[in-house]
Amino acid sequence: MSRSRLLRCYNLYASDFPISSVFRKRTFTTSRSRNDQMTTLTAPNGHTFIQPTGLFINNAFINNTLLPSQARSTFDTIDPSTELPIITLCSATPSDVDQAVTAANRAFNSPSWRDVDANHRRDLLLRLASLIEQHAHTLATIETWDTGKPITSTTEFDIPDAISTLKYYAGWADKLTGSSHSLGPSKWAYTIREPLGVCALIVPWNYPISLSMWKLAPALAAGNTVVLKPSEHTSLSALYLGQLIREAGFPAGVVNIVPGDSTAGEALCSHPDVAKISFTGSTTTAQSVMRSASESLASLTLETGGKSPLIVFEDADIDQAAKWAHSGVMANSGQICTSTANMIVHKNVYVQFVCALREYTLKTSVIGDPWQSRTFHGPQTTKAQYERVSSYISTAKREGGATATLSTGTGDFPALPDKGYFIAPTIFILVNPSSTVAREEIFGPVATVLLPFDTEEEAIELANDTRYGLAASVFTQDVAKAHRVAKSIKTGMVWVNSSQDCDVRVPFGGVGLSGVGRELGEEGLRAFTTEKSVHVNLGMRL
Repeated sequence: MSRSRLLRCYNLYASDFPISSVFRKRTFTTSRSRNDQMTTLTAPNGHTFIQPTGLFINNAFINNTLLPSQARSTFDTIDPSTELPIITLCSATPSDVDQAVTAANRAFNSPSWRDVDANHRRDLLLRLASLIEQHAHTLATIETWDTGKPITSTTEFDIPDAISTLKYYAGWADKLTGSSHSLGPSKWAYTIREPLGVCALIVPWNYPISLSMWKLAPALAAGNTVVLKPSEHTSLSALYLGQLIREAGFPAGVVNIVPGDSTAGEALCSHPDVAKISFTGSTTTAQSVMRSASESLASLTLETGGKSPLIVFEDADIDQAAKWAHSGVMANSGQICTSTANMIVHKNVYVQFVCALREYTLKTSVIGDPWQSRTFHGPQTTKAQYERVSSYISTAKREGGATATLSTGTGDFPALPDKGYFIAPTIFILVNPSSTVAREEIFGPVATVLLPFDTEEEAIELANDTRYGLAASVFTQDVAKAHRVAKSIKTGMVWVNSSQDCDVRVPFGGVGLSGVGRELGEEGLRAFTTEKSVHVNLGMRL
């Protein structure tokens, strides 16, 4: 297969790639209320809301600017589509973290939470879900402003996902049961599912409110108390959630929210009163979390990085494979831990697939103003991530052996917005499996279509040639082959003829450097419990 033949179908021009119309002039207003922990904000879409700025501890917003100057800590949260600051927030210090854990520990041992009927926990979670529904427009606005996601994405996915997760685990709150064991005429034993205690929930910046609910909902349903640490890059929705938690009626100290940087995270993970750590983020940070937790031997759930393969066999529906492949790597501007970016395509459909993927990307990935309904592709959420993804694209071009069929600077796109952390969708073809972009997680809108394969065994070998193991996609119309390949791939999840269509009812997680444990489904609930065995002597005498 010649390189020139592969490239003939890519003769599209800059005008073919859609960019949403010129940004509206960005204006927003702030006003400080008499309560120094609240600020009234008006977002670029004109929506006005009251934003907490302090730490949420013991059902109150605490502003650590009241502390002596040497102990104060704040940070600015940035609009990634304009690079302008939105607001200054309090950043948790180790002392603040200790205060939050102490509050959570006290609440866990208080009869107002420890002895409450499971039906009441269910009702509290359902009440919180209802409040999020009532505040859905505000929360979608906050997520778009803080993360750069298109407003259609936050409205149609992020907020509904948070609500459905809460409702799902509310249904589990009164169904935590143990097992019974008849051990003969003189012995009986049974088990009890009990909460662990104070749970540290550490959430990344790519899906702030959605992933917060993946952790908070099962933790509370099981009867734990929590300290939630959102990313310092995207803390607004978590703090806004604090108001709703209080309004829903959760007792003081049950939920505490402490935005902050790695200093706060390290203090939380190493705290001796933390019984459980649920972390989502990079593999490198997860390894640090494990080291911090080693002193107390806290229970761990770690959902980390990935380099997930997408296999397209010769008999696949190529049109559908291309559309799902686009979703698997370009949605959320490529900032997806399960991104199926490493594409492994059979030699007989390679050209057809790459052309279909390129055409669909040009048609679908409308880049630009996240407040416009037609925008699909917003900025990277942080400047650091923008620089990281840009560096990988440069590395791929510098190393050679790969051709960018779509990429910034190749003439495929009109100019991107002057401001904002925007990176255009990029597709590399004929990528050597040993190259940097094929081996390392990019976490951006970059697809790497590896050199074509010939046999099923070769495809499986390419898919398993990684230390990660989070997810994979397989496209084939042969049912037996689909099951055979799914079983052979060393990952925690496999999609057949789709990508990224997770469900709250199904466990989520990986193997290898992609993490430890599972979230979602019944397994996600059990991760926040411990099983106690009770042995009953019915008459044995010594």
